[in-house]
Amino acid sequence: MATTDAGGEHVERPLVTPEFLENRRYQTELAETASAGHTLVCLPTGLGKTTVSLLVTAERLDAVGGKALMLAPTKPLVQQHAEFYREALELDDEDVVVFTGEVRPDDRAALWEDARIVIATPQVVENDLVGNRISLADVTHCTFDECHRATGDYAYNYIADRYHADAENPLVTGMSASPGDDEEAILEVCENLGLSEVAVMTEDDADVAEFTHDTSVDWNRIELPDVVVEIRDAINAVIEDRLEQLRELGVTKKSSADISEREIQQIQGQLRDLMNNDQSEGYQGMSLLAEIRKLRTAVTYVETQSVESLRRYFERLKEAARSSGASKADQRLVSEPKVREAMRKASDYDDLHPKFRQTRMLLAETLGIENGERVIVFTESRDTAETLVDFLSDHFTTQKFVGQSDTDGSEGMTQSQQQETLDRFRDGEFEVLVSTSVAEEGLDVPEVDLVLFYEPVPTAIRAIQRKGRTGRQAEGRVVVLLAEDTRDEAYFWKARNDQKRMKRELNELKSVAGELEARLDQTGLDEYEGEGGDGASDTEGTASSGTDSGETATQRSGSTGNRRGSAANKSIDENDGGDGQAGLDAFAEDRSKAADSDERAGEEGSNGTVATAGRDDEDDPVEIVADQRELDSTIARDLSTRDGIETRLETLAVGDYVLSDRVVVERKTVADFMDTLTGGDRSMFEQVGDATRHYGRPVVVIEGEDLFGARNVHHKAIQGALASLAVDFGASVLRTSDEDETADLLEVIAGREQETADREVSVHGEKQSKTLSEQQEYVVASIAEVGPVTARTLLEHFGSVEAVMTAEKDDLLEVSGIGDVTADRIREVIASDYDP
Repeated sequence: MATTDAGGEHVERPLVTPEFLENRRYQTELAETASAGHTLVCLPTGLGKTTVSLLVTAERLDAVGGKALMLAPTKPLVQQHAEFYREALELDDEDVVVFTGEVRPDDRAALWEDARIVIATPQVVENDLVGNRISLADVTHCTFDECHRATGDYAYNYIADRYHADAENPLVTGMSASPGDDEEAILEVCENLGLSEVAVMTEDDADVAEFTHDTSVDWNRIELPDVVVEIRDAINAVIEDRLEQLRELGVTKKSSADISEREIQQIQGQLRDLMNNDQSEGYQGMSLLAEIRKLRTAVTYVETQSVESLRRYFERLKEAARSSGASKADQRLVSEPKVREAMRKASDYDDLHPKFRQTRMLLAETLGIENGERVIVFTESRDTAETLVDFLSDHFTTQKFVGQSDTDGSEGMTQSQQQETLDRFRDGEFEVLVSTSVAEEGLDVPEVDLVLFYEPVPTAIRAIQRKGRTGRQAEGRVVVLLAEDTRDEAYFWKARNDQKRMKRELNELKSVAGELEARLDQTGLDEYEGEGGDGASDTEGTASSGTDSGETATQRSGSTGNRRGSAANKSIDENDGGDGQAGLDAFAEDRSKAADSDERAGEEGSNGTVATAGRDDEDDPVEIVADQRELDSTIARDLSTRDGIETRLETLAVGDYVLSDRVVVERKTVADFMDTLTGGDRSMFEQVGDATRHYGRPVVVIEGEDLFGARNVHHKAIQGALASLAVDFGASVLRTSDEDETADLLEVIAGREQETADREVSVHGEKQSKTLSEQQEYVVASIAEVGPVTARTLLEHFGSVEAVMTAEKDDLLEVSGIGDVTADRIREVIASDYDP
């Protein structure tokens, strides 16, 4: 940032709409810092972090050119940013482009080319990078909004890696009101995004204080009624019974129902050891533990949400128990007498939860007595959100605001529905917005008079985000409802202590920013030296403090495969837990008539190489086509960062990865493979059968450790399945230990196919329609498996499919790349009598 508009009422900058942005000194100072290097910008919620990023973007586009990319975690937030940028910048509206999953991939690729600013959800950009649809080379400013999410395998980390590696003139800005619970968490975010500088403003800063207002926080303690306590105690009794059975197995000494998640994970680890030693007690214990998890969720519903939420949850459990693939844990749970008694009491209970009455009283006080205008009620559970809307609508104009995914018995909201709801709330068309976590982060929700936490949240970051919906232009109020002697209290005190620590950390961070930046620089140097460098390279290494060179903030390995961790917390209704143990059924052999292996073999010339036309350019990258669904793993992302590899994403009808015109890979984790044997799921054999029909060399990769000890399945059943894949289906079965090793294997196979054997990638059986020329190439390529390159050569030589089919051997030999063996094979396939 070249200058600061000290004293002016509005910001005056190139590309910034005149008299639009209020001139706030702290924003221009932060923007000046962020323009000079890869920077983490920390600013309390509601004080205009987006304006800081916009000022940096305007300066970069004006001074450097290129385009800007802004990433935000939710679609409503993306749309909100786009509207702000279009108003605040003197650009044509079409220069600011929105990328979400609702925009077709092909359309995104075209829009990217002409856009000046792209505002997107990270998952979409990740998909487009892995699919090789876009390039970050000319992106001169990349903003990561709500950057505290940059942990584990979240898409921000992969995009940051790619941006630092691919951009010619990169500059990164990370923005958050709550970057982490402690210094180490903040450092992790900075390292993952390649940030080398930290700029912090707190509410105590003089320039900020005039724009903030006090937000009081009250917590209302609520006593549970006797019936709710009886329902909870009945469920807890079953938990204690299951814990007693686990005590008898020797995997725990815990006996009370208030078992923590950490203790459950410790028990799970001991049960895995038993399973690895092929002891049936391990599988029995896993099933018991699955029941405990489900019962703990039920206790949470009845204690902290409502009896109606518990009823809905029980109904889902009963439906699961009646399904064809029901687990023994589900079946035992719904038939347990004490659980059935709890379900009966819940059905007979004619109230919801005392929190509902307290919510109604607080809303009446705020909107009626105090003449307030708007209230937001936050809840973890979509069940509770919908029940609250029904309950409150008799007294107030109320609307729900939930995510886009559908859940059992509940429809999500589309992006347009979410936007319409927020617009109506801003315009005062209704008084109460009942929201799940989707509205916590960054949304420009209008100033509200009360933010009501239906329950406390267990993390400081989420609590700060929720509180940030009030106290922007005037004093605000936050009320947290706590059910006494329940998990509510533990969550509240944890979040409260974390918030105090975070505020202290931010203040300390502000005072030791230089020291932190030095640690970040040293981290980058250590990573560089750890990869075999001596620290003296002038091309990569420590963080760049400026933006004139293409140096990255840290030397990166180019792979996200080593990063592990959980993404954002799920709501209760999205995290009901799982069984962890399917029923063990006998493995019945599934034989399928496969074509003779000679029919699948590629035609070879005298030198042993496939006789197809050569690749046009020996320097062409190796291409790997990955199925869209494989983005759940890190493999496609890892491959996309490797030199000499070009990845492409498609919705494949056959296989998970296509490596050439004859090699398709079906990837199964050990757990997936064992599910086929124990759960009656035959889809693996159907998938491999499809692969066999469409490709000459199908490959099955089984990924993971301890195939023969993972479940209580006889080794002969496992060997029978492997034999069926190899003998009945003609598939090559290969083993890998993890995703990194699978990626290495795919790279090797694709390289051998495309570089050594001169074969091209061809997606057979794809769902999308082919052009006439593609259909002609497909027909000819299927003859004796000549491949797509030779097919094109034959068609170019003879002019039509018919001419190829009627050509004699001597005519075929005139075509480049066709030898005696291939010509004989083509004539044999075309001219031989059909013998089924």
